Amino acid sequence: MAQYSNTHRPNVSFVWNITDVVLRDTFKKSEIGDVILPFVVLRRMDCILEPYNEKVRQQFEQFKEKISLEKLDPLLRKTAGGLKFYNTSNFTLLTLLDDAKNISVNFTNYMAGFNSEVQKIFECFQFDKVVARLNRNGLLYKMISAITELNFTLEEVDNHDMGYVFEELIRIANDQSNEQAGEHFTPRDVIRLMSAILFTPDAEELRQPNVIRTLYDPTCGTGGMVNVGKRYILEDICGDMEMKPSIETYGQELNEQSFAIAKSEALVSGENADNIRLGNSFTEDRFATKRFNYIMANPPYGVTWKKDQDFIIEESQNPDGRFYAGTPRTSDGQLLFVQHMLSKMRSEGSRVGVVTNGSPLFSGGAGSGESNIRQWIIENDWLECIVALPKELFYNTGIATYLWFFTNKKSAQRKGKVQLINAVDFCKPCSKSLGNKRYDILEEHVQKILRIYLDFEENEYSKIFDNKDFGQYELTIEQPLRDEKGELVLKRGQKLADSSKRDTEKISLDTNWKEYFQGEVLPHIDPESWVEIGKTRKLYEINFTKYFYKFSVPESSNIIAERIQDRENKVAAMIKAIFED
Repeated sequence: MAQYSNTHRPNVSFVWNITDVVLRDTFKKSEIGDVILPFVVLRRMDCILEPYNEKVRQQFEQFKEKISLEKLDPLLRKTAGGLKFYNTSNFTLLTLLDDAKNISVNFTNYMAGFNSEVQKIFECFQFDKVVARLNRNGLLYKMISAITELNFTLEEVDNHDMGYVFEELIRIANDQSNEQAGEHFTPRDVIRLMSAILFTPDAEELRQPNVIRTLYDPTCGTGGMVNVGKRYILEDICGDMEMKPSIETYGQELNEQSFAIAKSEALVSGENADNIRLGNSFTEDRFATKRFNYIMANPPYGVTWKKDQDFIIEESQNPDGRFYAGTPRTSDGQLLFVQHMLSKMRSEGSRVGVVTNGSPLFSGGAGSGESNIRQWIIENDWLECIVALPKELFYNTGIATYLWFFTNKKSAQRKGKVQLINAVDFCKPCSKSLGNKRYDILEEHVQKILRIYLDFEENEYSKIFDNKDFGQYELTIEQPLRDEKGELVLKRGQKLADSSKRDTEKISLDTNWKEYFQGEVLPHIDPESWVEIGKTRKLYEINFTKYFYKFSVPESSNIIAERIQDRENKVAAMIKAIFED
């Protein structure tokens, strides 16, 4: 059975036990997750339904010939303790073991007894293929026997801890299949930090009576982010309240296996499972007309959107489309997800949090899609804060990551400004590394970073900028074409540009370009040069390294020489001692 430590890292050693006893030599290492994940979901449902099975079966037998299943469904859900799922078969996973000879037929009947929503989940797992393969190799009985040794009742493992079990299984499955670094779930410590900054500014509002709020993740994976976010609101923001707010969670996911886990977790935890939908958020927006109070996501890093290029480019031509501000290079869709999320803000005000790597901060030159998207965001005054996270926080990648926070309801003191927080040192080494994750953000770190955000003051870790500080004009400097005698080459009385001498200069948005050109540029080049105004472009970028750079005075040559001499003296002394002995 899974055990849980203070750091909420479950011991899922049953994976290796099942692999050794049941799956080895029949399934490849990369296929282990395809087998164990759906069986763990199935066992979780099986354990939760145990107290209600008998009454559900009785009611089903009593009414199945009298009313349609469509009308019977709500009654069976109510009989199953108000759960959104039930099973009308005469079997449980445990009772299936009583008849080894007919295990295949009985298991099929057992699966057919679930309501249609559950059956669709297992279709997404492609569970029938897994079961058929186990059956062909005479392993179905062994697999069911192994999985029933796990106690996944609510009394033993609550929904919160079950989420950790799912995440650990997914991490293991991804490791075994060499999953792309960008395709991973977000550790809970990172989500908790995001939640603290995302929800705390609305704490007073969330504590009002009869509050209903919506929370959405367009790349929801297995649903961990919205579930942790909801829990943060209910427990950390509103923990002492009797009447807590109603938080409705929504998510969309492209990967069928991740979707199946997210939807099944919504089912077993009492959420509205219809709010978890399958599809590509770019080309199949399943919440096209829906707007949300809170939006949070960890989109895949550096993953191409080339297969969606035609659709996205077409929408980017529409002034009312999600991508009208610009399109980044096709090798990285992070800023497309940001635009999609911002399109989901409510006119009354929303808050948005997103995890990215460093690329969206500075990739792309003046006039590029990336720069234009940053310009659109900043000039609309939606960017509130960016937090630089410690490295090696994620299981499948050790690269630098950042939390971005957006809102269309900035407080008065934050209007026209952006706060940057350098939190790269706010972490502690893990007691045990998991994949690439070698550091944890502890609760003390979350509170320190949150306090820096709420104080909104400049210090060692916090810098505050005006929106315009991130923008620059890129001036194109043209020098005239001259002939071999040094005379100007003219065409219709106009100077021609020498393209080999063309150059660019970047200046801040509040700089007088004419004065800058006359005083800083022209004295050093051909006096007949000019600025080609028609080629002037804006560049927006956020250079974290520059803003938080700390100059270290290099050691003097004398100190370095002394240290080298000291080392040489020690080596000579060691050699002398050896020969004397």
